[in-house]
Amino acid sequence: MRLDMNVALGGTFDPVHDGHRKLFARAFELGDVTIGLTSDELAPRTRHKDRPIRSYAVRRDELAGELETFAADYDRDYEIRKLTEPTGIATESQFDVLVVSPETKTGGKRINEIRREKGHSLLELEVVPHVLAEDGEIISSTRIVRGEIDEHGNLTPEHDGWVQEADLE
Repeated sequence: MRLDMNVALGGTFDPVHDGHRKLFARAFELGDVTIGLTSDELAPRTRHKDRPIRSYAVRRDELAGELETFAADYDRDYEIRKLTEPTGIATESQFDVLVVSPETKTGGKRINEIRREKGHSLLELEVVPHVLAEDGEIISSTRIVRGEIDEHGNLTPEHDGWVQEADLE
């Protein structure tokens, strides 16, 4: 795989955690990165579990802070664009590769179907394995928001989280 590609990556990134950082690192290894960040309207529709999601502006600023370090470390450029549709920016012709997690690989296949219909070349799907927390479960933003773990996957049983279980029912 060449290392000068136009790379797409998308998500809600609320909050950013070590699993996301692994995706970012792989994306920047491959080339210049465009990240689609879900809009305030789209973000709740892409979540499997109902929970509070911070505003686009707050998430964008936090994400930019993370990406600046990766861009400098890999000597790459990046751009953050607002996603208003689940298939997002990756259906645009300029991209070569889509970095996905195991659970978003199916979405990547759907994006390639759309690209085929548009007459664009298919994206390489770069699947990055999950990062596990110290309890052996997947690090996820939902677990962080609930107060189960921190952004690095350390257990935080003394932390109440951003949302209580009763709020999720």
